[in-house]
Amino acid sequence: MADSAFFCTLSHEGVLAVRGVDAGKFLQGQLTCNLNYLSDSRASLGARCTQKGRMQSSFRILLEGDGVLMAMASELLEPQLADLKKYAVFSKSKLTDESPAWVRFGLENADDVLAGLGLELPADTDSVVRHESLIAVRVSPGRAELWARAEQAPALRSQLAAALAEKDLNPWLLGQVRAGIGQVMPATRELFIPQMLNLQAVGGVSFKKGCYTGQEIVARMQYLGKLKRRLYRLQLDASELPEPGTALFSPTHGSSIGEVVMAARAEQNIELLAVLQAEAAEDGNLHLGALEGPTLQLLDLPYELDRDREIQR
Repeated sequence: MADSAFFCTLSHEGVLAVRGVDAGKFLQGQLTCNLNYLSDSRASLGARCTQKGRMQSSFRILLEGDGVLMAMASELLEPQLADLKKYAVFSKSKLTDESPAWVRFGLENADDVLAGLGLELPADTDSVVRHESLIAVRVSPGRAELWARAEQAPALRSQLAAALAEKDLNPWLLGQVRAGIGQVMPATRELFIPQMLNLQAVGGVSFKKGCYTGQEIVARMQYLGKLKRRLYRLQLDASELPEPGTALFSPTHGSSIGEVVMAARAEQNIELLAVLQAEAAEDGNLHLGALEGPTLQLLDLPYELDRDREIQR
């Protein structure tokens, strides 16, 4: 087993459930992802937008029982439920916070441990495998989420701890940063459109599904507009983690040119994802928090933006 193998409890997120005969039909008109692409073996990223295309939440969504489950930042669950319920009045679907019913673990470089649980998870991102009410989801190369019912969690955690080092959330979030998967946090709610988080590049936006809330703005940006702000990965030599929403500045431009999306500690420094003006990113003169703040260096993302490929989804 790789020395870097570990597990952690994904305590920072909650689970929103939409169940009932109309669950899929209802959500198809509300979310950026295509519900028709979900299956027992396939999950997806996605977002819920305002009419102006600004993301209220981003999440991972998968089928379960008579509906779907969406994992998102815990603080976003209550406002997201309240918003969706306004549109579900005439739908045969029930929206609830199922966070108490589920415990989710993040596993890195631990496919052999999953296999020992009867979960032979394919390497393809968004793959799903199920066994005896456990659910495993491939979230990026070498990384997987393991979903369990709350009553199963203590025994499962003991099994994981017998085979893997247990760590806190930081190394898991660092893996997410390195995978280039941004996430809406309370401080950035309704700040970004999906393309600003590169959500279309990681399968979270469908341009073939038809209308949904905010779709006109999102589609116009993809087909007609030049994306001037998007997600970048950066390195910061500092001791304190920047909070989501912290402004980034460029002395060249003399103003704020972006915001931190999320950050995590790496071996020697801090790595983060931030939405930046493309022009400022190309210039490379980037500072955190103020024009004279700590400098940042651009790092590579593991994917490239490809408009022609993205619109085929």
